[in-house]
Amino acid sequence: MIDVCPKCGNAAWGKKVAGNVIFCPECGAQWEFLKLPLFVVAGASGVGKTTTVQALQRTARDFVCMDADFLYNIMPHENEDDYMAQSEQMALLSRNIMQCGKPAVWARAGNLGMLDQGYGPRFFSGIYVLALTCPEEELRRRMTQGRGITDPEWIQSSADYNRWFQEHEYARGVRFQRLAIGGLSPEEAARAVEQWMREKQKTGEKA
Repeated sequence: MIDVCPKCGNAAWGKKVAGNVIFCPECGAQWEFLKLPLFVVAGASGVGKTTTVQALQRTARDFVCMDADFLYNIMPHENEDDYMAQSEQMALLSRNIMQCGKPAVWARAGNLGMLDQGYGPRFFSGIYVLALTCPEEELRRRMTQGRGITDPEWIQSSADYNRWFQEHEYARGVRFQRLAIGGLSPEEAARAVEQWMREKQKTGEKA
């Protein structure tokens, strides 16, 4: 909605954005919007992304918390192009939600390299990614005992992905930081995530 021209109604994507001003290529109108950071809490399946963001939602009223999994209910996901479309929808929802004055926080597992691609990123003052990790033994316990997952391939792929986050800092050029949450309660992890986000808001750093 914020990128729909208030003068001629042009709703097409591809508008120029400079700072917090949008320019309509059809009629030349320009208008301001609230430009805020976008936060993503990443990590392997079962590590505790959703649980942590849920705990954050209960205590941090200055952020709007969401789970990217719900996009699977409204968008196809059969190939990489579909995931790019999901990233654009995530950006679309976020930039509109942010007009209430609160940054959006998403729990999102993968495709982090798409976060700075396409049309959406121009609407954010920065995109910040924090990957949650934990010891492999604890991850396996969380998946089997906590979530009741018994599929060995799923468990192993999650363990491999968790290890990848521990060993890397970039996903296709998108830099992320890590937070080891092994042994932390959801509330403790949420407080650590909130502290990280507030520091990013204060400093404006991109990593």
